[in-house]
Amino acid sequence: MASAPADSKDPASNVPEKSDAWTDLGLTLPIFLLYHFGVVFLPVRNAADPVTKELTTLAEHSLLGYAGLTLAIGVAFVVVLAATGQKKALERKRFVLIALEGTLYAILMRFAASYVVGSLTLAPNIQTRSVFSGVIMSMGAGFYEEIAFRVGLFGLGALVLKALFSPGLRRVVLTVLWAGVAAVGFSAWHYVGALGDSFDLQSFIFRAVCGLVLTAIFVFRGFAPAVWTHALYDVWAMVLNG
Repeated sequence: MASAPADSKDPASNVPEKSDAWTDLGLTLPIFLLYHFGVVFLPVRNAADPVTKELTTLAEHSLLGYAGLTLAIGVAFVVVLAATGQKKALERKRFVLIALEGTLYAILMRFAASYVVGSLTLAPNIQTRSVFSGVIMSMGAGFYEEIAFRVGLFGLGALVLKALFSPGLRRVVLTVLWAGVAAVGFSAWHYVGALGDSFDLQSFIFRAVCGLVLTAIFVFRGFAPAVWTHALYDVWAMVLNG
């Protein structure tokens, strides 16, 4: 089949494709860096964050050293992307598009969850809720909770099901059921620990619905769109509705 000219307008080429792992690294880099540069100025950090404590220890509690290590991680991301020929993931328009996509999904997720249980929010119970703390904690929740619950809990479970069952209706049904389990685990997470909310059935269901929506975004669109959706939704819930 002959290739189309480079300057030809193919409508299908404007349809965004599911992001791959390398693209996800680039597209989530701003959220990762914003969270880590800001969280050291707060008295709390996201409970799913295993990195800040280690960076602080490596930097021997030096703010300058911590900033250098965080920046080094960002540079390493960029170097890896460039070395693997994935530098296009860092194009400015990609960040604009992923932010717009995340905003759209965040709005749809809010409507979906509100339709089920009413006008509640996904925001965790953070005592210091200034604009700065709200934005920083939103970035941390978006990045680390998506790693923990979409990539870790759901993703690894889905891989196990894929290995155990051949393609077919049974595997699809079990994967959907597992998505429900992961969503429930995600919701329950918000009621654990010293900063956890007091349990409430409506908010629990609301967050479980949000977990299902984020899982669907992860499956059909990729990790980066799920991160941006989660982070932007939390900004909406913690800052704009705060």
